[in-house]
Amino acid sequence: MKLLGLMSGTSLDGLDIAYCDISDNHFDLLAAETYPYDDQWVQWLSTLEHATAYQYALVNVELGHHFGRLVNRFRRSHPGPVDAIASHGHTIFHQPQLGLTTQIGDGDALAAETGLPVVFNFRTLDVALGGQGAPLVPIGDRLLFGRHDACLNLGGIANISYEVNHPAASARPKGAPLPPTPFREAYDICPCNMALNHLARLAGRSYDSDGLLARKGNILSPLLAQMDALDYYRQPLPKTLGKEWFVANFLPLLFADGIPVNDLLCTVVEHIAHQVSNAVKGRNINTMLVTGGGAKNKYLIARLQAQIPGCKITVPADNIIDYKEAVIFALLGYLRLVGSPNCLSSVTGARLDACGGNIAGLVQSTTSH
Repeated sequence: MKLLGLMSGTSLDGLDIAYCDISDNHFDLLAAETYPYDDQWVQWLSTLEHATAYQYALVNVELGHHFGRLVNRFRRSHPGPVDAIASHGHTIFHQPQLGLTTQIGDGDALAAETGLPVVFNFRTLDVALGGQGAPLVPIGDRLLFGRHDACLNLGGIANISYEVNHPAASARPKGAPLPPTPFREAYDICPCNMALNHLARLAGRSYDSDGLLARKGNILSPLLAQMDALDYYRQPLPKTLGKEWFVANFLPLLFADGIPVNDLLCTVVEHIAHQVSNAVKGRNINTMLVTGGGAKNKYLIARLQAQIPGCKITVPADNIIDYKEAVIFALLGYLRLVGSPNCLSSVTGARLDACGGNIAGLVQSTTSH
């Protein structure tokens, strides 16, 4: 089945579109593009949590139309048959402890603009089932990238996914059946590009290319200790992070008069490397695929490798670094259309695996072309 996977992340880089030929455990990435957000969209998306209900509803619809126009532009450059669109949307609120997660970019508006069926709103069913609604990518890590012990995504938030074995029989209640093994475990580790890009913008740049600014800085040990002491890092799994947590808990640590931006960047990089190291150690992870925008930050990758020397870090080709999440959302859309689970309860803590996603527009065919 041929699908367009759409991904808009918390780092506000833009909309990623991946044109994929997808099956249960294989994909071909036929074409991909990123369409950056202009200043107006960055402003709206970075402040919408403080808007009125009317403004929120309006931007939701407008973003759906905007996505649709970008899909049409993409298809003019990359013609070919498309069975459906799978759109993650853009997360504004994520508070699963309240049963709340919202991703804007109205699916009906997207379907109306493109004339294609759209699978969207992937997270809410899992949250309704008591789960975190995230991460969603781990089922794709298992099906499409399972040759690696772990997959690390360095996006706006750093998250990790890996296979683990269930507890031994002696650790299970008497008479309890042995669950299938292995199972996938995943969670959000810590802020990543949300913090790094925020600091880079203070230096007049959209991001810290290759980590050159951070490399020139010094680690601020007291600040690093404050970051590492945040309560989230001691919480049990499953757990996820959202922008609200970042703004309330992490961002205030970055406001310090007179401290050079280079030093703040260097300290945040060290914090990320330290928290990823904590996530990897003791889990029999010997090989790790690293994707997301942070995979291009050479200083961050060097600090990661220094913190976990026993783990082989693989940074793939740019098309996988940039578009892995969009590819996996194409897979999630495919799984929704064929009625297979696309969200793992072992990852999210939900009561059961789910086949999540609303469908907008008419699904005329699910056959491959």
